[in-house]
Amino acid sequence: MRVPGSTRRYVGLKGGKYVAKKRVILGLALTFVALLGLLASGLWYVSFYGMDKLSRYLLFGLGLAFLLFVIVAFLGVVGVVLIIIWRRPLPVLDRPINMVITRLLPLVMGAGRFLHLTKEKLERSFIEINNALVRTRAIKVPPSKLLILAPHCLQYSGCPFKITADVNNCHRCGRCQIQELLQLAECLGVNLTVVTGGTLARKKVKELRPEAIVAIACERDLSSGLQDVYPLPAFGVLNERPNGPCVDTRVDMEKLRQVVQSFISPKVETLGVK
Repeated sequence: MRVPGSTRRYVGLKGGKYVAKKRVILGLALTFVALLGLLASGLWYVSFYGMDKLSRYLLFGLGLAFLLFVIVAFLGVVGVVLIIIWRRPLPVLDRPINMVITRLLPLVMGAGRFLHLTKEKLERSFIEINNALVRTRAIKVPPSKLLILAPHCLQYSGCPFKITADVNNCHRCGRCQIQELLQLAECLGVNLTVVTGGTLARKKVKELRPEAIVAIACERDLSSGLQDVYPLPAFGVLNERPNGPCVDTRVDMEKLRQVVQSFISPKVETLGVK
């Protein structure tokens, strides 16, 4: 499908909304790894057939380092693909996967822009991969150990009350969804905090020490935040921007409720939560 007003091919449609395809960034990652493998092979070839002894050893070492990186990266990418297909974790590949999530994919996202892939498309693809990996772990935590991280742009832009220091400063007027988030958090017994950005979000995570996170944000903030907290299980929920970025945004409350409930053990009664 195409995004209205755009000439570029974009992500697929699901339920009337554009969704990212996990294969976008995974395919790019495999291509990136293959290119590094070719570079390593070239360095080795030159080290044996085209340089003096000192340069030969230097190039041999660089080639070996590249080769090791390629092997680990390849195992990590394959591990991610297998986990998504089989829908179960592969603990033996935890370290390669960790390297892929925290090191390789950020590089791939940067390289993707040179191929005229939009930054938003790559970020959505990364978020989908992260969420798929989190789902396969089937993590269950006590409600008190789950944190909902919400952006301050969900708050009504004309509200005079500051809720980033204490979300309970909300007067529940109903002009924005903060009231609904508070109701959800209270009914399920989970933690809720509203943050202005990544720095405050990281501070709250350190203070509250959650065992799982459900984060609401735009593509940019989610993709960077999920990388920051990995391997702590964090599920990303994209916000909706009917008024443009960073102003009076919204979130699908039903989807959010389902995601939060999927983490909670034992299940909590949610009567009255919309």
